[in-house]
Order: sequence, then structure tokens, then C-alpha cells
Amino acid sequence: QVQLVESGGGLVQPGGSLKLSCAASKRVFSIYTMYWYRQAPGKERELVAHITSGGSADYVDSVKGRFAISRDNAKNTVYLQMNSLKPEDTAVYYCNAAYGSISLWGQGTQVTVSS
Repeated sequence: QVQLVESGGGLVQPGGSLKLSCAASKRVFSIYTMYWYRQAPGKERELVAHITSGGSADYVDSVKGRFAISRDNAKNTVYLQMNSLKPEDTAVYYCNAAYGSISLWGQGTQVTVSS
């Protein structure tokens, strides 16, 4: 069973940047499509970005041009570079790995954008 561990969250001022990481425990990581979701207090979980095993990426409109998802299969890690952060980006960010009927989640990392 692949396990996912997120890191990199924290408190940042509006306009700042953070880079989230999600490390997978097994080398089969490369076959999974990887997703970043976020959930703000009182709101439903929202898909932010995803990247396929082949490296194709897509984003929710609200983060296009500000966030970038990438993966390093040699390190079994997916990243989310977040720039020009806004208060509305405040949420718990979750990493998800999906392949066929398999869907795995990390524990989440808190991102707070506030002055």
C-alpha cells in the first residue's frame, strides 16, 4: 500500500509563495495520476491541480498562472509551487494518488495566507 506524506505548508503573507511536497512510499508512484486538493473551513474539498503519469497537467481556473504542479518520479514526489498567494487560498491541502480503482490520500498540510 502506497502512503503519501505532505509537507511544506505554513503561514505566508498575501503575494508570497510556498512549495508543497507530497512524498510517496513506493517506487510504483510513477504510474499514478497525482492530484492536489484543498479544503477551506466550511467548504467542500476542491480539486486544485493534477498531473498525469506522462506529465500532463491541468488546474482549476482560480489558480491558473499562479500555481504549478510537477513530479519527480525518481524521488517519488509531487510538488505544488504556489505563487502570488491570496487569502482565499487558505485551506488544508491534500495530496491524492489515483490509478484504476485505487485512490490514496495524504494527511493534509495547512496553508494560511494572512497579513
